Amino acid sequence: MDLNGLTLTAVKKGLLKKDFSSVELVKSCLSQIDKFDSQINSFITVCQETAIKQAELSDEEIKNGNDLPLLGVPIAVKDLFLTKDVRTTAASNVLKDYIPQYDATVVEKLKDAGAVIVGKLNCDAWAHGSSGENSDFGPTKNPWNKEYIPGGSSSGSAAALASGMCIASTGTDTGGSIRLPASFCNVVGLKPTYGKVSRYGIVAMASSLDSIGHFTKTVEDNALFLNVTAGKDILDATTPDIKVPDYTKNIKNGLRGIKIGIPKEYATKKEGIDENILRVFGDSLKQFESLGAKIIEISLPHTEYAIACYYIIQPAEVSSNLARYDGIRYGNTRQNFGKEAKRRIMLGTYTLSSGYYDAYYKKAMKVRTLIKKDFEDAFNKVDAMITPVSPTLPWKLGEKINDPLKMYLSDIFTVTANLAGIPGLSVPAGFINGFPVGIQILGKHFSEELLYRIGYAYEQETKFYEQKPNL
Repeated sequence: MDLNGLTLTAVKKGLLKKDFSSVELVKSCLSQIDKFDSQINSFITVCQETAIKQAELSDEEIKNGNDLPLLGVPIAVKDLFLTKDVRTTAASNVLKDYIPQYDATVVEKLKDAGAVIVGKLNCDAWAHGSSGENSDFGPTKNPWNKEYIPGGSSSGSAAALASGMCIASTGTDTGGSIRLPASFCNVVGLKPTYGKVSRYGIVAMASSLDSIGHFTKTVEDNALFLNVTAGKDILDATTPDIKVPDYTKNIKNGLRGIKIGIPKEYATKKEGIDENILRVFGDSLKQFESLGAKIIEISLPHTEYAIACYYIIQPAEVSSNLARYDGIRYGNTRQNFGKEAKRRIMLGTYTLSSGYYDAYYKKAMKVRTLIKKDFEDAFNKVDAMITPVSPTLPWKLGEKINDPLKMYLSDIFTVTANLAGIPGLSVPAGFINGFPVGIQILGKHFSEELLYRIGYAYEQETKFYEQKPNL
């Protein structure tokens, strides 16, 4: 049995039944890393010794009857998450030698739940990118075709999971950085409601847009993971004091009576949108109808301004957040910033400068409010929305690296959720020419429970998640 290929749900059952041990499971994942990560480049740091020690302790806990939610489960962590005594680089040479003195809140919650941290995952440096090519530690490759990108910025998180190198992984989503790689790698990725999961101890990209999510092999696995990571954190003032439900409780309730909106701005033929993507999207809508959902066309009229709005607000916040990395307090000097970081610092500083703040940043914030209102109005008519994740299939490594504008446009379907602060769940929806394609399910604030219910019904009917890359 390839233990590393199991779902989180199957792993939990197998560990409790003593079908296998945590040590066997962790060694299976480490073996997969050893065999294939030289080709994929999904890990920056592998915690082999500490992972095996933690697995041994987990097995003792299991023998003693302990039943923590993630006890003995191998989890990999995007290298933006601070990990005590384990190097955290943000995939940038600025922090290549940085050893944190404390854990991010999410990492602390994972450890408290019994998870075994097997390593730190590659990403676009500072999370700046849609492809995984902007890492100072080399690009991550798509396990479905190693000549192509896996999506970014959480490239290593999706690629490692799709390759069976861990049972689940963490990620961050500022403009699509979980949903895009989830779609390109045939895994499930959640961008939760803004503030649903604490940002404390995670290297910030754009603070009003960053959402802390995760990748799993199935929708039910994803719900189990959110049960652990969600909730109020006194160290992050943006986390609301709202009770965290059991996200698995109503997951099997079906879609009868659910109204699903299709934004006409996302689902019509336009320049730059692959017709095959729209075909797969159309097939998924038929599937939802057959499951009892009601499909309703809606409009999000300010969608056309979303990319322009996002690429004013996000670089402005990037320039502010990266100002602390001056080589004095921690990290190496600013000469170590890569091209993309420098580009975003300059863009952001320009839009915030005297004489340009009102013309650009202030205007973009007003447009952001209109985009948020579009979603609020739409959710008065429907329970959730379905849209494509990406306008195209994955592209070849190096194809867009010298054309940042073309790269930025890959986020066209995803940035609106971050601007509005709503949750989005990417689930596998099929294949085109051997490449995975995902759809995203969007809901009103704090509607993750409903998104899981919709995603689960679709996943159980289609079972695209069962297909694995041939490494």
